[in-house]
Amino acid sequence: MQKRPAGLIFIFITLLIDVLGFGVIIPVLPRLVSSLAGGGPSAGAHVFGLLMASFGLMQFLFSPLLGSLSDQFGRRPVLLLSLLFTVVDYVIQALAPNIEWLFVGRILAGITGASFTVANAYIADITAPEKRAQSFGMIGAAFGIGFILGPALGGLLGAVSARAPFWAAAGLSLLNCIYGAFVLPESLDQEHRRPLSISTLNPLRGFGILARFPWVLAMAASIGLLNLAQQCLQSTWVLYTEYRYHWTPLDNGLSLALIGLMTAIVQVGLIRVLVPKLGERRAVLVGFLFNMIGFLGFAFASHGWMLYPVLIVWCLSGIAGPTIQSLLSKQYEANEQGAVQGALASLQSLMGVIGPILATWIFGYFTAPTAPINLPGSPFLLGAALIIASGLLARRALRRQAKTAPA
Repeated sequence: MQKRPAGLIFIFITLLIDVLGFGVIIPVLPRLVSSLAGGGPSAGAHVFGLLMASFGLMQFLFSPLLGSLSDQFGRRPVLLLSLLFTVVDYVIQALAPNIEWLFVGRILAGITGASFTVANAYIADITAPEKRAQSFGMIGAAFGIGFILGPALGGLLGAVSARAPFWAAAGLSLLNCIYGAFVLPESLDQEHRRPLSISTLNPLRGFGILARFPWVLAMAASIGLLNLAQQCLQSTWVLYTEYRYHWTPLDNGLSLALIGLMTAIVQVGLIRVLVPKLGERRAVLVGFLFNMIGFLGFAFASHGWMLYPVLIVWCLSGIAGPTIQSLLSKQYEANEQGAVQGALASLQSLMGVIGPILATWIFGYFTAPTAPINLPGSPFLLGAALIIASGLLARRALRRQAKTAPA
């Protein structure tokens, strides 16, 4: 029992540093891409979408593999090796002399970022089923704090050099790797491990474990659409605010910091209050409602300041994700948690391939001089439609789950 707090603290710090590293580069990455790619803002937007898609593609290919490796060899070695290679990818991006090397760095970052699968499995290993929604909320809290500190730090370091944020992220990852080597306990006992087979190299095969139960398969489809909607936001936020409201990197940093603050509040505090009161199934649907309202607000906000209250409402949707993970994790055995989390992460990564390309193309089309109508908020309207479809699927899945759950 004494090992569990140390493990949870390390997982939290690991996720925090991963998000912090991503957060510090967000305010400067689109402009860095444009400067390396050339061809003006339009070309830079398309290249940025491809860069984000390459990251998602690597996560899609490697998430199930890392999850299954952790099922055989344990969570600890896979996590520590992923952290070590994270240091390497940040160094490559810091030194990238051209757009090709920046792609190499982001591809490696996508591979190492697949360790989120193992972190989720670690949490499932050491947390009682009734406490998993709160424990998975740690992931959201790490995202929140990372997005409070990351964009602010990125703005400060970006004033010194566009490469400085990458060096800072590399240093933090190295310190975390050293720290983990001393304090991280193994969470998966030998009797709960399962052998790795060559079939785990197929990222699509991992979806089979989700198809075992009809309600899980329906919920997985819902998660896929939800993740696709989130990609519409992540891929175009900076492009949208710079185009429509003429925001600076500092403005974007402040907006992302607000997202981080609200996410931390929701995941650390509100989820512990709302989920027990609403119940897991109702909490999921309420989260979808807040998500849809937020996307519509982003699309139709006529002034930049309006985005801030909309962001507060949208962040309340954060109660849904950890609750869904908790519901799904309870359906499977201990030696399947890595594979389940790998399949879910793989699904998210697949949407991370499709989403950035689709969202940046739509944004570019409706902001081009030849567009039939100028509609910079078009990616958010698409996101709202996807969330509605996702919510309907989730409602259907939860009804099926209620019928099959033991009394």
